[in-house]
Amino acid sequence: MELRHLRCFLAVAEELHFARAAERLHVDQSPLSRTIKELEEELGTRLFVRTTRSTQLTRAGRLLLEHVPRVFAALEQARDSVKSATNGYHGQLRIALSDGITPSRLPSLLAQCREEDPEVEVRLFEVPLAQQIKGLHDDLYDAGFSMADGVGDGILVTPAWEDELMVAVPARHPVLAFKRVPMEEVLHYPLVLGDPAVCEGHARQIDRILRKYELEPLIVQHVATFDLMMTLVSAGLALGLAGTAHIASSRESGVVARPLAGKPPMLTTYLLRRDAELPEMLDRFIERVAFIDSENDLSITRCS
Repeated sequence: MELRHLRCFLAVAEELHFARAAERLHVDQSPLSRTIKELEEELGTRLFVRTTRSTQLTRAGRLLLEHVPRVFAALEQARDSVKSATNGYHGQLRIALSDGITPSRLPSLLAQCREEDPEVEVRLFEVPLAQQIKGLHDDLYDAGFSMADGVGDGILVTPAWEDELMVAVPARHPVLAFKRVPMEEVLHYPLVLGDPAVCEGHARQIDRILRKYELEPLIVQHVATFDLMMTLVSAGLALGLAGTAHIASSRESGVVARPLAGKPPMLTTYLLRRDAELPEMLDRFIERVAFIDSENDLSITRCS
């Protein structure tokens, strides 16, 4: 089995259309079909069912598709490791980021790593939560950050830091009459929230908080990024619910952050790692996470 077989298989499996896959690979359709046939003969099974109307994966094809992206990810990381060594690094930490984690602590954490372990390169990978969990099991990542705590067996989950949940409010809005906004008041207005399919952990935590109230939230849109959330808030289309750091990092001038009334709800970011013995450089990294001074990393001004 050669890499060209796997590249061709992946293109067809993702497109489910031989002509589109051939165009994507910049090859003719006939050589592509021959390559897929060679792979099927080598594996002794059909990977696709083709009719005049459609192309579908067989059960064997679906099983192969689960593994092929990890093969290419491992190859990419092997190239990165060689480049890292060429550039003078003696080690590498591969850290996955998922779920719309709040960015408040990352700059100082990375700066501290660079200062105390300059020979270790820290590489960050923004991936969906499911891919992070798979990657941790498959040793594609050394550790990761997520806002989800239920990630299954074999992964240790430790709280890393917390951020206060706040309301992102358009510059001219009735709730600005409150210095601390009651959640019941927030729920009288349209909301824009993170997309559960993209920011799974963040969405779960927000949902748990909203369930404590009797009013049903009026969610006008789910968004994949907090930049888009702040854009919609700035336009006056809705209120947003996000961590302090997400609102603070917004480039939108028409957004005001307001704390919630009562005991402030907190959003937790978790550190994820395999349940296995820690390499020394990962152990040092985790120690730094545990002692981050959050007060030095929050730069939001609460308007009154």
